[in-house]
Amino acid sequence: MKHPFRNRRALTLAGVLTLAAGGLTWSVTALAESVVHPKVAVKVDDQSIARENFSESGSYAPVVKRVSPSVVKVEVTERAKDVPAPDLPPFLSDPALRQFFGIPFDGNSGRGGRMLRQPPQEGLGSGVIVSTDGYILTNNHVVHDADVIKVTLGDQRELTAKVVGTDPQSDLAVIKVDAKDLPAITFADSARVEVGDHVLAIGNPFGIGQTVTGGMVSAVGRATLGLDYEDFIQTDAAINPGNSGGALVDVKGRLVGINTAILSRSGGFQGIGFAIPSDLARSVMQQLVETGKVVRGYLGVAIQDINPELADAFKLKEHSGALVAEVVPGAPAAKAGLKTGDVVTEFGGEKVVDSRRLKLAVADIRPGKEVTAKVLRDGKPVELKITVGEAPRKNPLTGSDNGQGSSSDQGTLNGVGVADLDQRMRQEFDIPTKIQGVIITEVDPNSASAKAGLQPGDVIQEINHQPVRTAEEAVKMTEDPASKKTLLRIWNRRGIRFVVVDETQPSS
Repeated sequence: MKHPFRNRRALTLAGVLTLAAGGLTWSVTALAESVVHPKVAVKVDDQSIARENFSESGSYAPVVKRVSPSVVKVEVTERAKDVPAPDLPPFLSDPALRQFFGIPFDGNSGRGGRMLRQPPQEGLGSGVIVSTDGYILTNNHVVHDADVIKVTLGDQRELTAKVVGTDPQSDLAVIKVDAKDLPAITFADSARVEVGDHVLAIGNPFGIGQTVTGGMVSAVGRATLGLDYEDFIQTDAAINPGNSGGALVDVKGRLVGINTAILSRSGGFQGIGFAIPSDLARSVMQQLVETGKVVRGYLGVAIQDINPELADAFKLKEHSGALVAEVVPGAPAAKAGLKTGDVVTEFGGEKVVDSRRLKLAVADIRPGKEVTAKVLRDGKPVELKITVGEAPRKNPLTGSDNGQGSSSDQGTLNGVGVADLDQRMRQEFDIPTKIQGVIITEVDPNSASAKAGLQPGDVIQEINHQPVRTAEEAVKMTEDPASKKTLLRIWNRRGIRFVVVDETQPSS
């Protein structure tokens, strides 16, 4: 089970799904700040648009003139750096052969130590001004790993932006420019958006300049990209590379979504685009600005949708609800009495249609709040009181990184992956049974930890004088630290030693 300290999750889109950004996939490191900002004052209009007897005036020009200054161009640059080279053929794993072919060996990289110099990378996207004092919403994949971010306003001013926070789980990010009296957009209530509503997509496709396209809402509640939290608005308004982070607005010029991705066989527009609903975007934005991270509710269950076969096996009359496949011991769901095989039909007074809706509903609950859940157990209704917990940074069921919080280096030991020290690990790295701790599985060669000499195979026994036994403990010990200097007690085959990892200095 791998537990990376730093959020390093890249979006992998299956098949023909394409992110609507021109350039790279990023993860914020260099520009992120740990400063806690005040709550963003945004404009909200939650009234529904008029759908009865709606007639077009023949032009959206007045709406576009009012809204377009709120949409900006976002240009990002990642400086040149060394990256691990691709894996070598297996026969070159022999040190003698490597020496014969002149290939150096250094165990730090995990790929024979071969490093390639990656030239400077550039990317292009869009953003939406959400406050008059310079807060801008965009996509995480637009600013991921950016060293320099330039924002071009509608009046052609070019400003440098800093990252306030990112949320890879929803693919949202907040950046900020130092400016006043900016044209902030007005938020709509995206829960009121309906299929058939007219919408406009505004952004900077292909870097050719601000462009407006029109269409309608094709569907709502889509889950297509494999993100942890998805509730996309689907539209046939043309969205292309460079539109990522731009605005999807209704006929009143209110923000209903942040344009994020397209479904395409060619990489360009084919009539299917996806936008993150403005309600979700606003919630994530406020948390990132106020605390630097996103806190979500947590039950501690693995859930799945109910298909006809499962409905028949569990003797269910309906196919709606969320089937509990596993319960984490000691998690809120377990404490409340939820069991494997239960079907959650209602949560917090709202009907549970499928597993995705339950996941979104739980995430939206403030940790510590008690919520009533109705379940079917062996075909009989059961009511439970569940005190919702806070979602951990690592998924206890899969060991994967949840991408919690921003990539703004809120923790320490960034770039280090750790795992529980089980029997397989002990055999692989020849670790005596008396040695306790967590094993380092990977180290980013450009991180402060690598500079301090940490290597895969090292065992962390203590963090800041505190013994550590599990990877989960290690992760928690490095969250929200009092200092960016971490004292470690390390065991490896050369003996036991103390190491200080200093992350007060920028990584090379």
